[in-house]
Amino acid sequence: MSILVYIEHAEGKVKKTSLEAVSFANALAAKTGEGEVVALALGTIGQDELASVGKAGASKVLHGSDDRLTAGVIQAHASAVAQAFEKVGAKTVVLAKSSLGDAVAARLAIKINAALVSNVVELPDTSAGYKVKRSIFTGKAFAETEVTTENKILAIKKNAVDLKTDGGDATVETFDVSLSDADFASKITSTERATGEVLLPEADIVVSGGRGLKGPENWGMIEDLAKTLGAATGCSKPVSDIGWRPHHEHVGQTGVKVAPSLYIAIGISGAIQHLAGVNSSKCIVVVNKDPEAPFFKAADYGIVGDAFEVVPKLNEALKAEL
Repeated sequence: MSILVYIEHAEGKVKKTSLEAVSFANALAAKTGEGEVVALALGTIGQDELASVGKAGASKVLHGSDDRLTAGVIQAHASAVAQAFEKVGAKTVVLAKSSLGDAVAARLAIKINAALVSNVVELPDTSAGYKVKRSIFTGKAFAETEVTTENKILAIKKNAVDLKTDGGDATVETFDVSLSDADFASKITSTERATGEVLLPEADIVVSGGRGLKGPENWGMIEDLAKTLGAATGCSKPVSDIGWRPHHEHVGQTGVKVAPSLYIAIGISGAIQHLAGVNSSKCIVVVNKDPEAPFFKAADYGIVGDAFEVVPKLNEALKAEL
């Protein structure tokens, strides 16, 4: 018996969120005695990159190298994961909560008759049954979900678990997937990716700006700070609505929801819709000249001051240290 981990990759690299899922599965296997952790990768990706998944805790990686799987067609991926689930004799599937992961997990749950628990933040409590803690209400509360089915799917929330990197290389095996025309009934005709050195959904550090910056011509200091920190840039909804920044940088309840290790909000008042998109961040730093700005109530650290004075000084100090 094994725990199967469905991993995602982009531009030849396994996503950090998937590596977190592998580490979670490794800890779960140690707790429940479910055997080895087997990862599944679909589509075109290098063998060395797949072997490195072992550092996060996988002993083996199955590689379905069919080129048609690279595009991420949901039904095809769900069929492939179901076949791998049967092949390794698993009872549990672990994956990262993501746009692709959510869609695959929903279809997979039907295929393997499994309970699906999303936004998981801790290892299950198995002292009396099988109870899973998950984040709800955009991170404002937690729920404890009892699972009674034999087969289970756990979708892990980003940055909710520690990523372990002390393992060795995993064995990589070819996995032959049997796919029908029905699995490709839908086709991805094109994909438009957000641009930038660090993509917002994957970023570990995010620097966002609001209307306090007074205009798009002042965004250079946000980009400079982000470059110093190796961060992605974001913005509040009003900023994207008036065209100062592209809509794919809009962070909030109706935009991109982020959960970085560090979120820096500059010149953003902190409307409830914006907070709903960032309150899963491990650490929030706010810079605002209004001491009554609502964002300060949610911040771990706050600086009351003019962003045009604070941010350049902060950036120079960080450059000196980094």
